[in-house]
Amino acid sequence: MSTSSLAPRPWIIAETNWKQVQSTKYEVAVLPMGATEAHNWHLPYGTDSYQNVALCSEAGRQAWEQGAKVAILPNIPFGVQTGQLDIPFCINMNPSTQLALLNDIIASLVGVGIPKLVVFNGHGGNDFKQMLRELQAKWPQIFLSTVFWPNIDSGAGIFDVLGDHADERETSLMLHFHPELVPPKETWGDGKANAWKLQAMKEKWAWAQRAWTQATHDTGSGTPAASTAEKGAQYAALLSSRLASYLVELAAADAADLYER
Repeated sequence: MSTSSLAPRPWIIAETNWKQVQSTKYEVAVLPMGATEAHNWHLPYGTDSYQNVALCSEAGRQAWEQGAKVAILPNIPFGVQTGQLDIPFCINMNPSTQLALLNDIIASLVGVGIPKLVVFNGHGGNDFKQMLRELQAKWPQIFLSTVFWPNIDSGAGIFDVLGDHADERETSLMLHFHPELVPPKETWGDGKANAWKLQAMKEKWAWAQRAWTQATHDTGSGTPAASTAEKGAQYAALLSSRLASYLVELAAADAADLYER
C-alpha cells in the first residue's frame, strides 16, 4: 500500500481515475513522443522521455490552473532510430509504425469527442508533420498539431554552446530533473561531432540521415561541459511556461476559426 500523500493530478491521465475523467470535459490531449537511445557517456537512454514527462507535466499543471482542461497522455518511449541501429538498445520505431500508432490513438480520442491533440516531440529523429497532414485529412473532427520542444525556445540566452544531442541543454535539463541519473562530470564525453565531407551537407541545404557512430565519437553532438542544474531549471521554466500558454490558447480556440482575416 502506498504511503504517498500526493493527490492524483487530474491532467495526468495515467494518474487520474474514471470518476474524474467522467466529470471533466477535456479540451486538449497531449501525447509526448520520446525515444530510447544513447546520450553521450553520461545521460540515460531515457533522456528524451524523462524530459517529455517533466515538461508536459509542468505545462499541464500550469494550463489546468489557468482553467484549461488538458489531458497529458503517457509518453511513448520509442522513436525513429534508423541511423543508430548498430548501437545496442537504441530501439527503433519506424515512421510507418508511428503513423499507425497515431491513427489508433486519434481514433480513440475522436470516438469520445476530444477536439484537439498536440503531439509533443522530444526526439530529433521523429518528424510528425507529414503524418499529421495525412491524419488531419482522415480525421477532420479533431485538430492536430505538433511541438518539438527545442523549437519553443533555443535556449540561446541561457547556454554557452548549443548542440543537438546530449549537449549543454539536455545535460542541464537532466541535472535539474533527475540529477541522480547523471554521473560525475569527469565521466562525460566531449560531444565532438564529425562534419560531413560533402559541402552541401555542411551548408545544410542538402540533408541525409547521419550514421551516428561515424558522425560522433561518444554518441553526443554538442559539448555538455558548461551544463548546470541552475541553467536546466531556468530553461525548463521557460519551456513549460510557453507550452502552457499554447495549451491554454488552444483549449479556448474555436478549431473552425483559427485564422486572422
